[in-house]
Amino acid sequence: MPPISGTPEALSAPLVVEFPFTRSLGPVQSAFLTGLRERTVLGVRTADGRVLVPPVEYDPVTAEEIRDLVEVGTTGTVTTWAWNPAPRRGQPLDTPFAWVLVRLDGADTALLHALDAAGPDAVHTGMRVRVRWAGERTGAITDIACFEPYEGGADGETAPRSDEPREPVPHSGEFADPVTGITAPARLDYTYTPGRAQSRYLAALAERRTVGERCPSCRKVYVPPRGACPTCGVATRDQVEVGPRGTVTTFCIVNIKAKNLDIEVPYVYAHIALDGADLALHARIGGIPYDRVRMGLRVEPVWRDGSRYPDHYRPTGEPDADYDSYKELI
Repeated sequence: MPPISGTPEALSAPLVVEFPFTRSLGPVQSAFLTGLRERTVLGVRTADGRVLVPPVEYDPVTAEEIRDLVEVGTTGTVTTWAWNPAPRRGQPLDTPFAWVLVRLDGADTALLHALDAAGPDAVHTGMRVRVRWAGERTGAITDIACFEPYEGGADGETAPRSDEPREPVPHSGEFADPVTGITAPARLDYTYTPGRAQSRYLAALAERRTVGERCPSCRKVYVPPRGACPTCGVATRDQVEVGPRGTVTTFCIVNIKAKNLDIEVPYVYAHIALDGADLALHARIGGIPYDRVRMGLRVEPVWRDGSRYPDHYRPTGEPDADYDSYKELI
């Protein structure tokens, strides 16, 4: 097909990647998080006597399994810090605070958390701090609401603390109703700005056309375009319209329903080599029972009113493509 031209204005859009991460806990992490619920901070002692807080299940030096739990203090010393002037969604405090590494009394490593301080001038390496517990605790790192400056002795004593750090106390790690699993939300907020190649690609999709870019060296056409040939490493500039029909090269059957996705399972997600393209893109296959989708199936895009991209691809009714015509794109 002939090359096309035209440079759309730069595009940008906010993008959020978010999902809940669920994991089970081993005996060490279970004891640590359950302990926080009970206002107790636990560490683990290694074979050479070091006390690690937060605890880990394997020695980072020897890789040996470690289970020797100990209780450490709820007061400690700031080893390093950074000021956060603009807290973001989900951070420990909604007012400016300091991120600090705190070596709790009796520990040999530092714990990362937030310090509630009046300003950066109120924070310094070596300052004494203590845990401020959350009002409601569930067995999570957020049971420590934050740290706060502390001028008293260890663990709430009013007298000045001794020059010697508190000694860790052996602990069984046993609690009633232990925490055995956690669900941690993972979220990434950022602004995405596509480059020249993808801006043209998106602008064409809004017109219900699909364009790729041809490499001036190997002459392959890439869809979606990347701005450079992944094989030759040279810039691609020639815009080439492809499709709209294509061939299913390979596919999978999805049996787990995604949250907030209004598609009934099972459904098929496939790699589709559009006519004239040398790279397969991925899309959902509809208009055919999931167990009748096959390699070589000829498909075409289906657009919804007002949509900027195809909703799915459906069979065209043509005979299946010969395997040799798409085997290099699998």
